[in-house]
Amino acid sequence: MAWNQPGGNQQNPWGRRPAPEGIDQALKEWQRRFESLFGGGGGGAGTGKGGLSPLVLLAVAVVVWLLSGFYQVQPAERGVLQRFGKFVGIREPGLGWRLRGVETITKVNVSEVNTVKYESRVLTADVNLVNLALAVQYQFRDPEKVLFGVRDPESSLREVSESAIREVVGRGDLEAILVSARQQVTERTKELIQTTLDFYGTGIRVTSVNLTEVQVPEAVVPSQRDANKAIADRDRLQKEAEAYQSGIIPVAEGAASRQIQDAEGYKAQVTAIAEGEASRFTQLRTAYEAAPAVTRKRMYLDTIEGVLKSSKKVVIDSKAAGSNLIYLPLDKLTEGRAAGSNPGTRPAAAATTEAETVTVEGRQRGER
Repeated sequence: MAWNQPGGNQQNPWGRRPAPEGIDQALKEWQRRFESLFGGGGGGAGTGKGGLSPLVLLAVAVVVWLLSGFYQVQPAERGVLQRFGKFVGIREPGLGWRLRGVETITKVNVSEVNTVKYESRVLTADVNLVNLALAVQYQFRDPEKVLFGVRDPESSLREVSESAIREVVGRGDLEAILVSARQQVTERTKELIQTTLDFYGTGIRVTSVNLTEVQVPEAVVPSQRDANKAIADRDRLQKEAEAYQSGIIPVAEGAASRQIQDAEGYKAQVTAIAEGEASRFTQLRTAYEAAPAVTRKRMYLDTIEGVLKSSKKVVIDSKAAGSNLIYLPLDKLTEGRAAGSNPGTRPAAAATTEAETVTVEGRQRGER
């Protein structure tokens, strides 16, 4: 007799019971198994009809809570773990677990290169206005500083970048920014941005700075030409002044040196004369002490000779011409002869009326 014929063996050939009929019966079977695991009977006092016990619900909730605490940090990320809002540490890439509701994990991508772009109008050192388009690429280097250092890291980066490019461009001229020193401008701007961000503690690392566009506004081109012409005139006048300075200073220095040398020569001359006079006086004093009368007479004769040397008068000795001495103004006679050739002058003979008679005692008076 077959196993499935009426009146035959109701068991299958493999010795297993047939599966429960329907899904409801399967759920009830699992419910009975859970209740038996946690010591519950079929429909005890703690459960309602067809329901689960509170202990089972609590166990399921605990399991779900524990499972929800797992998190995954990708290789390009770092996890910032906080417990009740307080920083705990940095979690490396991989699988981790946290106390759900007590600890929070914030993931920061430290490998992605971000870009911030903006345009700005800047004034150069040679009074030229230019429109700049700047692109700054950066990475989040320190997750802790990124989250807690500043309120908005990207906004801070934008403001710092604009300030840095204004400072660098403001110290250079337009030609250097457009042609020769463009690479130096970007490098200097990058260094200044990074230094400022590190000072603020933003946790951002700048990877590159690019000037994507540098243009002169059309509206200010005529004014910039006038300004450049004024700067060129200023430089030209300054060079002319420097050339004049280079020419006049050596002349002034030479004149000053010559005056100093003349003064030193005059000083040496006066010093030598004074020393000679002092030596002569010393010798004269010595001679006077040896022969007072002779020295006194010699001094008198030297003095008279010095006084009368520049005189234009003619003196005749009284011994040769008697007691009276005729004075003839020879100097005026000479002037009269010179003036006789000119009309309106006195004749030379008129000067003879000015002759004077001088009574002179002989040398005897001087010899006393």
